[in-house]
Amino acid sequence: MADSRTLLTELENRISALASASAGTVVIGVAGAPGAGKTTLVESLVRELNGAVDDVESQRFAHIPMDGFHLSDRELTRLGLLGRKGAPETFDAYGYAALLERLRSPRTAVVYAPGFERTLEQPLAGDIPVFPAAKVILTEGNYLLLDRPEWREVRSRCTEVWYCQPDEDQRVQRLVERHVRFGKTPEAAAAWVRDVDGPNAQLVQESKHRADVVIRPAWT
Repeated sequence: MADSRTLLTELENRISALASASAGTVVIGVAGAPGAGKTTLVESLVRELNGAVDDVESQRFAHIPMDGFHLSDRELTRLGLLGRKGAPETFDAYGYAALLERLRSPRTAVVYAPGFERTLEQPLAGDIPVFPAAKVILTEGNYLLLDRPEWREVRSRCTEVWYCQPDEDQRVQRLVERHVRFGKTPEAAAAWVRDVDGPNAQLVQESKHRADVVIRPAWT
C-alpha cells in the first residue's frame, strides 16, 4: 500500500502522460465502493494538478462527481426507491454519460454540472462550472465499471477508469462516521451501511476486474 504522497505523484504522472498523448479532453473515472475515499483522492489530485492557478476559469483540471446525478427524493418516492437511495437505479446514469460526452467535445463556453449537497442529501443543478480551459476531467462514483447498459455508456466516455480499494475495515468505519456526521444516529448509520450500502458495495466490488488501474490508498 503506497503512502499518500507517493501515490499522488504516480497518479499525477499518469494523468499528465494521458493528457500529453491526447489532442482532446481526457476523462479519468475513479470507481469504488461507498466510503472508499474516491472524493478525497480526486480532490487531492485536482488541487495538486492545478497548483498555483487560483483563477477557476484558467484551471486545466476539473472534478465532476457522479453524486450530482442522484434522483431527487421526490422522484425516488414516485419510483418506490427512496429506501434504496444510492443503488445503481437511483441515479440518472444516461444523463451522467451525456454530460461526460459534452465535456469531451470541443467547448467554447462554460458547461454547468450538477453537484450534491450532503446536508440536504439532494442534487443541486448547475452547481459546478467547467470552463473551456479544463482539458482533464476527473470524475468519481460507485458504478463507473458496472456491466449494465446505462453504466457502460458512462464507461465509454472515460479515457481510463481506476478502482479505489482501501482497507475494508477503514472503509466501513468511515462510511458509518459519514452517515452520522450528516444526521443519522449511530444505530441508524450502522444499519444503513449494513442493509443498503453493503449490497451496493458488493456490486461495485464485483466490477473491479474491469478497471484499468487498481489503487490501494493509505488514506486514514
